Amino acid sequence: MKQAGDDGSVLLLTLGYALLAVALIFVSVCATDLYISQKRLDAIADAAALAGADGFTLALDGEAAHADLTDQGVRDQVEALLAALPAAVTLESASSPDGRSSRVTVATMWSPPLASLFVPDGVRLEAMATSRTALR
Repeated sequence: MKQAGDDGSVLLLTLGYALLAVALIFVSVCATDLYISQKRLDAIADAAALAGADGFTLALDGEAAHADLTDQGVRDQVEALLAALPAAVTLESASSPDGRSSRVTVATMWSPPLASLFVPDGVRLEAMATSRTALR
């Protein structure tokens, strides 16, 4: 049975749920974009570490040959790779801690694709990768 003061109360509930659904969609889109951006940065770090591992110099020690990596050799290879990429990625560090592997750290700033009150304006993302060079 309909009472006199109930007109329009369902409309307010519907509008409230619609606003909640839109806010949830915005947050979900932003979270998904953040996740994809981090994975993309991880892939760039992996590629940069792999490129850095190619900056070795071949050294002969008697009859045995071994590949030696230097910090400058790793950095040169990584900078060449990052210059060819369209992404805005900053090289934080590129080094060879043990002379056999390259360790690269890259960073970027993430901005949300949709403006929302529930998501920060920007987040700094960072990824580190290590690649080892070896002769067979």
